[in-house]
Amino acid sequence: MLYDLLIKNGLVILATGEVTTDIAVKDGKIAAIGNNLGEAKETLDANGLIVSPGMVDAHVHITDPGGGYRDLWEGYITGTKACAKGGVTSFMEMPLNQVPATVDKESLDIKYAAGEGKLYADVASFGGLVPFNLKGGIEELAEGGVAAYKCFMGTCGDRTIDGDFMNVDDYALYEGMKQIAKTGKVLAIHAENPDITDKLGEIAYQNGETTLKAYVATRPVFTEVEPIRRAIFLAKETGCRIHICHIACAEGVAEVVKAQQEGIDVTCETCTHYLYFVTDELDKIGPVVKCSPPIRDQKEQDGLWEYVINGGLDFVTSDHSPCTPDLKDKENAFEAWGGISGVQNNVDVLFDEGVQKRGMSLTRFAEIIAKSPAERYDLNDKGEITIGKDADFVFIKPNAPYILKAEDLEYKNKISPYIGREIGAQVVQTILRGETIYSQETGVTEEAVGMFIKK
Repeated sequence: MLYDLLIKNGLVILATGEVTTDIAVKDGKIAAIGNNLGEAKETLDANGLIVSPGMVDAHVHITDPGGGYRDLWEGYITGTKACAKGGVTSFMEMPLNQVPATVDKESLDIKYAAGEGKLYADVASFGGLVPFNLKGGIEELAEGGVAAYKCFMGTCGDRTIDGDFMNVDDYALYEGMKQIAKTGKVLAIHAENPDITDKLGEIAYQNGETTLKAYVATRPVFTEVEPIRRAIFLAKETGCRIHICHIACAEGVAEVVKAQQEGIDVTCETCTHYLYFVTDELDKIGPVVKCSPPIRDQKEQDGLWEYVINGGLDFVTSDHSPCTPDLKDKENAFEAWGGISGVQNNVDVLFDEGVQKRGMSLTRFAEIIAKSPAERYDLNDKGEITIGKDADFVFIKPNAPYILKAEDLEYKNKISPYIGREIGAQVVQTILRGETIYSQETGVTEEAVGMFIKK
């Protein structure tokens, strides 16, 4: 057989461990793994490189369409180019901050149309659970091909914008879980207690607090843990499969692990920035590193790393949540947009911080960036270097430090808390379904070969 692509001499991360071997690709799929595989139309030498499954980033916000309100935040072209450059071959797209939010058939179709011909990575969609789509919207989204659902227990959305997202109250969460359970899909949940965090934030602001450290103090650990417990309890009542997004505290992970041991179908994630930054450095960096839940102290970060390396945290995401510079350029941290642009620096930062600095195994690295998110959201063609799966790869050059510069970023707005940081590994090449979408030599390719994954 003449293969389309042959990748030779790389240290390949398989489910059973890493091995120096070759990979053959035919028609966008992994066709063979081993030595002496034969000839191919194209051969790539990966000698000295780690060949990992392409990252499946399970938490990305693209603001396309912007509805006239957020047109300048992050479109499909810039957002998916950043994915390509960062080794992210597919991702789960959140049902906000685009306008209209993705909450029914009409808004889902608008989103698909907005991305047509613009994707440099594959995209699976979340449908939203909001208080106003409980009469048919959930079912429409399932029929339209969403891979899963997303809701906010914390405050979100702009009530002055028609069609914007909205957080659930307890009834909407309960009723929505019952409806989503019938689809068999997962409900991903932003778990924060808005009654407490909003009030604490209001009091701090009125008292003249302006710092990120003060902002973190208004969102204490228990305001994450309490809604996680509530969500788990409702999942038990309704039979809904759930996933807790962007956990920033070890106690929150412990609640998920406990529920799993009791037989509840729940998983969880943390984000790269929670594993990298700590509270004490936030004010030196500025509002570019503001997010919610907030970045916590060293003790919490250490606890998260324990779960990442040894199990308990199912995967790591970027929660890429971009905005325009003016929304970050605030003297008062409480007035700044809460969201971090990070999708381009998942793979290199996690490889450096996890594998190189903390001794995480390569198989565990591949699990947290690719295998586990693909399995959780039933992206059956993604997540592993296995015969029959999509030929999605990222080539990583280990022990190759570089300093990230703003001009390196593919984002529409060159904003990132990682700018100026030395990162100890590099993404050398990204391959999507057998086609190179980024290489260090040529940059991101001109042709947008990504597609929407419809379930």
